Amino acid sequence: MSDGYRQLLDATIQHLEGLKSRGVRHVAVAPETLRALALPATAPARFQISNSKSQIQPAVVPPKIEPTIAMPPKKIAAPIPVVSPKADVSNLKIEITSALPGKAAAFTALRERALACVKCPHLAASRTNVVFGVGNIDAQLMFVGEAPGADEDEQGEPFVGRAGQLLTKIILATGLSRADVYIANILKCRPDTPGQSAGNRPPTPEERATCIPYLQEQIDLIQPKAIVALGATAVDGLLGKTLGITKLRGNWQTYRGIPLMPTYHPAYLLRNQAMSEKRKVWEDILKVMEKLEMPISAKQRNFFLA
Repeated sequence: MSDGYRQLLDATIQHLEGLKSRGVRHVAVAPETLRALALPATAPARFQISNSKSQIQPAVVPPKIEPTIAMPPKKIAAPIPVVSPKADVSNLKIEITSALPGKAAAFTALRERALACVKCPHLAASRTNVVFGVGNIDAQLMFVGEAPGADEDEQGEPFVGRAGQLLTKIILATGLSRADVYIANILKCRPDTPGQSAGNRPPTPEERATCIPYLQEQIDLIQPKAIVALGATAVDGLLGKTLGITKLRGNWQTYRGIPLMPTYHPAYLLRNQAMSEKRKVWEDILKVMEKLEMPISAKQRNFFLA
């Protein structure tokens, strides 16, 4: 290796080390420079020695090397968090209000206990949300179903699926809204369905017995003037009756001193679209309206009549 080549190499190394000490990690090299560097070190045309100045002068002046500084990654503002249908909404703050002092606080404490419940480990492990209940805690009318389904488990609110939409229509037909009544279930967690990608199952007697104290406390705090039990599972859970929903529906019962009307679950009406079955449920609702001394129009009385 010639002395001229060595001196140039040393100078280049010193330059690169200087860049490195200043934090430069990348340098731009022109393609022609790379081609020149690829030539053999002894190539006669690569370097010439000047006799007059005894300095090494490159025959081809390489382009000036400019350091390329790597820019830090651009910061992207974090998106505003939103609640998706499948998100865990159990910890969201829900304001519970009441006209009675202390009632809202007691109901809020009850809800917090229910949300943290793990008495059924298999249900706690498979649930997305505890479905505590929704509505007016000063309501005169309360609806009780059996257990959350997939839609309810995702959204944390009872009766929001197809059956829930039909229940909402029934409530609206009375002249009330979901905000005027209270809706809850026997079970606060969706019954697990291991190995199944869809479908629901009724809660077991053990699951009902474990969970129903929460519902009983809800009823004791709300003190509705009437309860509508939706479907056989709700009736069995509340009354322990074994006569069957067909024989019990339309006949007043009593639960914790409160009049209770058994009727078909809205899911039954989705399976059986007969006008006669819809009329049976509506007749049960008319009895509830009469019990609550609600006004009933001629149009309401004639719903589902031929």
